[in-house]
Amino acid sequence: MTAVKPHHTPAPAVVVDLSVADLRCRLHDALAVYVAAMDYPRGTERHRAPMWTEHTTRPGWRAVAAMTPDSSGRIDVRKAPLTAVAYGYRGDTRQWWHQQVDSGMRRSGWPEHSARELLSDYFELTELHVHPTTQGRGIGATLLERLLRDRTERAVLLSTPEVDREDNRAWRLYRRRGFSDVIRNFVFAGDNRPFAILGRRLPL
Repeated sequence: MTAVKPHHTPAPAVVVDLSVADLRCRLHDALAVYVAAMDYPRGTERHRAPMWTEHTTRPGWRAVAAMTPDSSGRIDVRKAPLTAVAYGYRGDTRQWWHQQVDSGMRRSGWPEHSARELLSDYFELTELHVHPTTQGRGIGATLLERLLRDRTERAVLLSTPEVDREDNRAWRLYRRRGFSDVIRNFVFAGDNRPFAILGRRLPL
């Protein structure tokens, strides 16, 4: 009689905070998740690395990641397998994204005072990505909640690619967490893909 080997269930990912030094140490791994989640061509990470590094210097920057613990249940942030990442920072009038969204809101008919109020105090959720092999396990929701916990800004804003009938996991996550439309079918300078700008009041 052949012995049946016990089925090994991988340890669930654990969401942890990342310091600036942690993110810079794991930048290659974080960008690999980003490229896989967004289905970008290989090599995109080389172009994005300087931008992600610069973002760590911005006021209010915060990052979280999902990592797989070792067999003893411990996580070495510098070595553990990284399966998801999210970060953002406080929005500011000097930032390119802020300027693009401000212009888009006015062109789409937002009253000037309303646009000014929303953009005066917000957290920009810059990136949130879960590797395709670990999607569908609630990791994205945990990342979002951890990243936005105890933020002092009045609102959070993000951009996400437009998808037919909003039919993907990112859209479903944002809708479940109360994000509403700010601008739809917005095209950023230098990118011909349509994006949606979504936002909601904080706390989450």
